[in-house]
Amino acid sequence: MVSRLGELERTVMDILWDHGRPAAVREVVTALADRDPAYTTVMTVLDRLAKKGFVTRERDGRAWLYTAAATREAYVSRLMLDALSLTGDRDAALAHFAHAVSSPEAAVLSQALADAVDEDSRGDDPR
Repeated sequence: MVSRLGELERTVMDILWDHGRPAAVREVVTALADRDPAYTTVMTVLDRLAKKGFVTRERDGRAWLYTAAATREAYVSRLMLDALSLTGDRDAALAHFAHAVSSPEAAVLSQALADAVDEDSRGDDPR
């Protein structure tokens, strides 16, 4: 099961995902200016996210630079799979989901499923 993110953790992850490159604590604090968080609060949140495996960090002189460990899409996908595991009838849950998506989303899902079947048949499953 993937850990769910708290409100501030999610906001920090959104900043890192949108940033697209490693970010120092100060950059994240600046991006959170409307919330006016303490530097130490953001540092603690980033440290917690690193311990949970959501971010990686590397030294840059005396500072740490933080990067999202996976894409936003990978995180959401994991949440969806975790939610699916909560049902007693995965087939029914998948059918309900398929009926709830829009036509363009259904086309994307259909193509992704076809691609996954092709990958499985070739033996190069990326999972």
